[in-house]
Amino acid sequence: MDTTSQEYDKVIAICRTLFVNKMKDYGSAWRILRLPSLTDQIYIKAQRIRSLQENEVRKVDEGEAGEFIGIINYSIMALIQLELGTVEQPDLDVEKATWHYDVKIKETKELMENKNHDYGEAWREMRVNSLTDLILQKLLRVKQIEDNKGKTLVSEGIDANYQDMINYAVFALILMNFHK
Repeated sequence: MDTTSQEYDKVIAICRTLFVNKMKDYGSAWRILRLPSLTDQIYIKAQRIRSLQENEVRKVDEGEAGEFIGIINYSIMALIQLELGTVEQPDLDVEKATWHYDVKIKETKELMENKNHDYGEAWREMRVNSLTDLILQKLLRVKQIEDNKGKTLVSEGIDANYQDMINYAVFALILMNFHK
């Protein structure tokens, strides 16, 4: 478990650095995005990963790792949007956005640790392709919940699905040895 926690932190450190640098470049322009727009951004990234996994020819020289990082960061943005709501103009500076990022990652990592304990690190025996498929499944669930105006009868909410996508993407990056 300690190894997973350390590997998780290394992957998140890379993602967080990119988030902070993009905040410095673009500010919090992402704050105007409604949840379905963020969901669609994540969907595009997951579909590209699946396409890269299935196709032998690549026409753009960017690999899966960058797309998994995008899934993590866009999912964190979505969790922040769920909490703060959408705005008409960017309203977070780098420091405040990073604070929210850190809070959401702390909550998501705690969820991972609890599930990892119960499942006995079964993800380590999974294929990256399977994690990609699980992310796509979660995205389809989120789209359905969004279409249902956020209402579920017996299922977990949108936030839990975003957290699972973050954790699956982190697991994929760990399995790809991206964190080393």
